[in-house]
Amino acid sequence: MSSNPPPSNPAYAPPQQGQGYPPQGQQPYPPQQQPGWGAPPPGQPPQQPGYGYGAPYGAPPPGAPAPQAPYGYQPPPPQGYGYPPPGAYGAPPPGPYPGYGAPPPQPGYYPQQGYGAPFAAPQVPPAPPSPGYIPGQRAPEDYRADAEGLRKAMKGFGSDKAALIRILANKDPLQIAAIRETYSSLHRRDLYQDIKSETSGSLEDGLLAIVSGPLQQDVKLVRDAVKGIGTKEWALNDALLGRSNADLNAIKTAYNQRYQRALERDVEDDLSAKTKELFSKVLTATRHEEATPINQQTIESEVKAIYDATEGRLVNNAGEVCAIFAQSSDAELRAINEGFHRRYNLDLEKHIEREFSGHMKDALLHMLRTAVDPARRDALLLEDCMKGAGTRDSKLVSRIVRLHWNPAHKDQVKRAYKHHFGQDLVTRVRGETSGDFRELLVALLA
Repeated sequence: MSSNPPPSNPAYAPPQQGQGYPPQGQQPYPPQQQPGWGAPPPGQPPQQPGYGYGAPYGAPPPGAPAPQAPYGYQPPPPQGYGYPPPGAYGAPPPGPYPGYGAPPPQPGYYPQQGYGAPFAAPQVPPAPPSPGYIPGQRAPEDYRADAEGLRKAMKGFGSDKAALIRILANKDPLQIAAIRETYSSLHRRDLYQDIKSETSGSLEDGLLAIVSGPLQQDVKLVRDAVKGIGTKEWALNDALLGRSNADLNAIKTAYNQRYQRALERDVEDDLSAKTKELFSKVLTATRHEEATPINQQTIESEVKAIYDATEGRLVNNAGEVCAIFAQSSDAELRAINEGFHRRYNLDLEKHIEREFSGHMKDALLHMLRTAVDPARRDALLLEDCMKGAGTRDSKLVSRIVRLHWNPAHKDQVKRAYKHHFGQDLVTRVRGETSGDFRELLVALLA
């Protein structure tokens, strides 16, 4: 998949295998300041370390130049659907209402003092939930025109699908919450139920996912994954893996309120063996916060533990690997990824693909790719919906709706898809879908 030549767009240049950065001297885009390298200038407070994909977790050797950030990306947001810092790859400025835009800087975040030098880590406060994961949170603007437009599109015989798509496809989570509340207030009707009665098929699935908002859509995705015969493993991965503690706790609480059931129990009852153990650990929502300082000695120990648990064994010690992946922050997983390649000259992603299979392999890869390169992760997930005979519409619409909540990340995914598969993502989606469903997906990707 990655054998296609890089596109001409200089904003997208992939790193070498096992490297967090392109080779020395290669500068695929304008240089950016790299926080976290070495000691801060005298009189200045410590800066946040660990940002960027494959970010450093110690001071570089004396005289070594700071590497360039890979892929043209700024650092990933600290959780779920959170927006990146203002100015990062087209991120919107802080919004006019609380909780929208980048979260405030987290106190107590200090760089590692030298390579492998342990120190007492300060207390790290938990990151806040992502936009759309706080019940009752909504945009403050007046959305009566949108609510009227939606009602007009569904009154009388038939419905105006184009109007529904036009009004809903470009809204963020808090705007959707405001529109739904306004619609109910003006018309004494539930927008979700009206759309459900006026649409069908994959178009219905997509529009309902939008008006549900990210939190309730994740809740529904988990429930659909475990109810009935069999398990939709991809849905559990998409909704629960690589998430912040705050977002996971919000999902668990909303699931319990909606279904009067414990999400942890439902998921564990539907899984088995080591995969059950992995999700059980993940659902404790106790992984290290992104602001947790990187401890190089711990990273080296975990790199060795992963290798010893897998390499040259008749039966892998999957529990050891699961425990490390479930507790580690994205920054720590990036450090582990770099350390594994440096110590054993092995690519950790390829190693996991070789040593594991089935749902366990997919789950571990999802977590690793979320930390190392979430844009590439989502490009691969979208192609998985479309490759081969037929298109998996329900999976495709779920992933594209999820993607559209974060416009800055969406743009990165489109560039990543172009790089890895040699074609435009929107063009690919157009060729795999038709009718109003196609128009919805194209609008969400715009």
